[in-house]
Amino acid sequence: MTFDCVFQKIHTRQARVGVIGLGYVGLPLLVEFSRAGFQTVGLDVDRSRVDALVQGKSYLEDVSTDAVGEALAAGRLTPTMDFSELAGLDTVSICVPTPLRKTKDPDLSFIVAAVDQIVRHLRSGQLIILESTTYPGTLEEVVKPKLEATGLVAGQDFFLAFSPERVDPGNPEWSTKRIPKVVGGVDERSTQLAVALYERFIDTVVPVSSARVAEMVKLLENTFRAVNIGLVNELAMMCRDLGVDVWEVVDAAATKPFGFMPFYPGPGLGGHCIPVDPYYLSWKARQKGFESRFIELAGHINGGMPRYVVQRISDALNSQSKAINGARIHLFGVAYKSGVSDTRESPALDIAQLLLERGAVLRYTDPFVGSFAVGNVKLNTVPLEDALDEGMDCAVVTTAHPQIDYSEIVRRTPVVVDTRNALKESRASHVFRL
Repeated sequence: MTFDCVFQKIHTRQARVGVIGLGYVGLPLLVEFSRAGFQTVGLDVDRSRVDALVQGKSYLEDVSTDAVGEALAAGRLTPTMDFSELAGLDTVSICVPTPLRKTKDPDLSFIVAAVDQIVRHLRSGQLIILESTTYPGTLEEVVKPKLEATGLVAGQDFFLAFSPERVDPGNPEWSTKRIPKVVGGVDERSTQLAVALYERFIDTVVPVSSARVAEMVKLLENTFRAVNIGLVNELAMMCRDLGVDVWEVVDAAATKPFGFMPFYPGPGLGGHCIPVDPYYLSWKARQKGFESRFIELAGHINGGMPRYVVQRISDALNSQSKAINGARIHLFGVAYKSGVSDTRESPALDIAQLLLERGAVLRYTDPFVGSFAVGNVKLNTVPLEDALDEGMDCAVVTTAHPQIDYSEIVRRTPVVVDTRNALKESRASHVFRL
């Protein structure tokens, strides 16, 4: 009767739904649960996040303050730091970070901490879903044993599934509701319950045969991107030596209606997925004695792009008989991608560190990032007009935010290094491309 009871609660939207981790993945998911008519509880250890939500405010670009306010006003949203609330929930989605250690090994500490909280309050009939990206086998090898240490049995007393997040921050077209949801449980009934839950508000749900398959799906998606970006980054360096515009090459190749998918070069990989996920896969492969050469090579190429950008900055300054040491260098954009405030793994931070080490006088402009630290140096964003009025020796486009007037930068700056093809229409001789 446990399965039937939980299924009925989900089907009738009487289930109380919880989300642990209210970042770029968890908060949009929580809001969609609320919109679908579920009573929701959002749990986070970050007091500033919880306080903002209690006040009806959003701290993410992808979730409007109106959406949070509507959920609160409807009485369907409870933000809290009190993990004892887990005892009253019917479903719990884990959406916590999964970073890398300095050794490029997986850091599951946030997952383990979340599961430890669930263990304290686990009861019969609950559905637990892990959404955090991780290596194949995590659910069965790490999460399941911890939960079953309570004496409850997965698939019988409680239900356990994996459903990889596919959030693309800053993408207004593909919201949580519209992105197809892959689901794989540790057993058939766990998969059925997780599918039933997501079908209440997500347009397309894709069940797979196991949690391991679902875990592998996410790693394939992002490893595919990392490897292809590594390829085109290497091609960009080759094209420069050949006197060819790599962006023109890619755009022309993209006109082929089959057998080709365009990827574009850049200053390196950023964000919470693409720079991290391939290493989860290669780490797991090593445990099985398999050498993932493509993944390692792509990581080496992508990881070296910030140094390549600094070399291009040096070339640009040399054209003006200047050195990096003592030069006023201004970065335009430090978020990892356009339209977001997230700086996790942003290549702009690595570029900033390398420039400071070489004695540059560094400043930046980013409409989404008010400040950031490089080692012991804290930098604050400078409005575009102030930056141009004060002058600079070199402007570097590291993130192509549409809010920035790049034509004005070209007009008023001695040299510009464009790492994002933001100046593709410009043929000015003082613009240096990647």
